[in-house]
Amino acid sequence: MIKTQITVQRFSVISSKPFGEVIKILETAVAHPDMGNLMNDITSARTYADMERVIQTAAGVPGVMEFIRFNLGEIVRKERGDKAPRSLRFLIGNPLIIKQMLEHVPDAGSYAPITVLVDERPDGVHLSYDEMASFLGTYRSPEALKVARELDTKIEAILIAAAA
Repeated sequence: MIKTQITVQRFSVISSKPFGEVIKILETAVAHPDMGNLMNDITSARTYADMERVIQTAAGVPGVMEFIRFNLGEIVRKERGDKAPRSLRFLIGNPLIIKQMLEHVPDAGSYAPITVLVDERPDGVHLSYDEMASFLGTYRSPEALKVARELDTKIEAILIAAAA
């Protein structure tokens, strides 16, 4: 049995905008492919180049896509009513970026796609993200860290724009 301790750095930004407005901005900053169709297209691609085109088309200009979201706040709201804070967890990424990290650090698959948490708190709407480079730093792979830092920069820019 192997246990490894990983120290994670969390990036957070707080917005004074209403929750719904922050979510709309975030939604426009990432692609939203039909994941069922995307997985079928990836599976049926005959070559890596074909698969790469499928993924790049799905990720679009932002280069990252929403895989799924979880409405965590809805669970709390069922008990506490509509005044309970809202909270959404987004899984965001790009299979090609994930592949680049997996090639050097197989454990990267435990952390990707990444999670963005958007939740209401008394001081505003928080957008939080655990930096991929902090997850992968433990593995001491310069190649994976380079990819992770580029992903961190992209995600953090998206969160800053959504909060601004």
